[in-house]
Amino acid sequence: MGWVPCVCAGRNPTGIEWVSFVLQALLYALIFLIEVAVFARVQSRTVRQASLLIASYVLYLSWQPWFAAVLAASTLVNYGIGRWLRRDGRTFVLWLGILFNLALLSSFKYLPEVAVQLPFASLQKFAYLALPLGISFWTFQAMSYLFDLYRGEQLDPSLVEFALFMAFFPVTISGPVCRMPEMLPQLRSEKRAGWSDRQSGLGRIATGVLMMQLAKLLGQGILAGDGINSGFDQLTHWSGADVWCLTLGYGLQLFFDFAGYSHIAIGGAQVLGFNIPENFARPFESDSPSAFWTRWHMSLSFWIRDYVFLPLAMIRREMWWRTLVLVFSMILFGLWHKVTLLFLIWGCYHGVLLVLHRQVQQLERRFDWQPAGRLWNVFSWMVTMLLISLGWIFFRANTLMEARQMLAAAASSGDYFSHALSGSLYLLVALLAASYTLVLITAEFFRRYSTESEVAPRPEILAVLTRRRWYWVPALYAIVLLGVLLITLTQGATTAQFMYRSF
Repeated sequence: MGWVPCVCAGRNPTGIEWVSFVLQALLYALIFLIEVAVFARVQSRTVRQASLLIASYVLYLSWQPWFAAVLAASTLVNYGIGRWLRRDGRTFVLWLGILFNLALLSSFKYLPEVAVQLPFASLQKFAYLALPLGISFWTFQAMSYLFDLYRGEQLDPSLVEFALFMAFFPVTISGPVCRMPEMLPQLRSEKRAGWSDRQSGLGRIATGVLMMQLAKLLGQGILAGDGINSGFDQLTHWSGADVWCLTLGYGLQLFFDFAGYSHIAIGGAQVLGFNIPENFARPFESDSPSAFWTRWHMSLSFWIRDYVFLPLAMIRREMWWRTLVLVFSMILFGLWHKVTLLFLIWGCYHGVLLVLHRQVQQLERRFDWQPAGRLWNVFSWMVTMLLISLGWIFFRANTLMEARQMLAAAASSGDYFSHALSGSLYLLVALLAASYTLVLITAEFFRRYSTESEVAPRPEILAVLTRRRWYWVPALYAIVLLGVLLITLTQGATTAQFMYRSF
């Protein structure tokens, strides 16, 4: 799980893997505590930067030493191209940097996939090339730095600062994708994190840990082999109800897993005194595809918008061109995850959804129609969530044939009166969806109550619950986390998975 180590799910780890996991977890915890102590006691910018850079590379080296060599090489080359770009702002220099980064990313992320598919003996040696952890994320960070320099941003990081920007351990493995204009002032700051920052950061780490455990529970199921993973990987026939249970459940699983990691990364950085980009903003409240993509994987979504869509869209002013660029941008979003036909379709699917939403908005403006009312909002939300959930089939299905079978089952009105999935999975998905909704409503209620109580008096019981929430909330959290751990560990479960490590 990024800066918290994990072994990917899918099989029970061996004894050696468990020992490796425990040792790596202890190493992460130890180094994190050392860095917290350094940033709390030392104000020297030089000492802080050196300490954090050493810590980041030690942790990255703990995965595979040659991973760190690739990261270091990318750092040196991009730093050199950046210095060249500051002296000579020609487009040629920018393109040189872009081509280098795309070639590096393609060599490790896409070439092995191509080597497996194509029957050329010369390519087979690349089929087993390991993917350096986080290469997609820190490569995009490097390219954003070059783009910002080309646009005239006044950025002058030292080599140590740029290396730290690339290797900063809370975000190196799986984001969020950071940008130099926001990070450089923080890397140079001598300010110490306040108690409120540390308290908030630790709270986010705790939230992330629980969310990732819930993701693992969804993947495994309450009963062994009755989870989302087996629903996709072991079943060969699905009813319409099964398909919707799996798609809705997988959306929750992916959200809990990736948003949980993001909470941990953001919280860990916050404890050290850094503010890094948010990655999620209640995406399941979205009432349109456009709103969803401003709330889901925000750091990458905004990266695609700022460095791909907007520059290309401004080349021509015709609507057909902007529509084409929008679909292309979403296809790129899909292929960023993996170069397969399913991810290409997934990106194209979301591109078409965004285009259709824009068409609806244009019709509303043309006929001066302003839909209003709670009923319309609920309808828009339901349609959006169903369409988003349907798209997860392309994201998660193992083959194109499997995706076609699931779509056919979902479209068959007569195929909703039976189910192959266990009732426990239906119950689990419904329970976690309802519980997550209740948590959001409760958090919003206490937030509003805390700000409005001084103006409008409230019942005493609510006042007591609000004042004493730091007593009952941790206790409730501990009970829920312990219950989830008991369920997952009694199944002979794997150690904590992190789904986005695959990308």
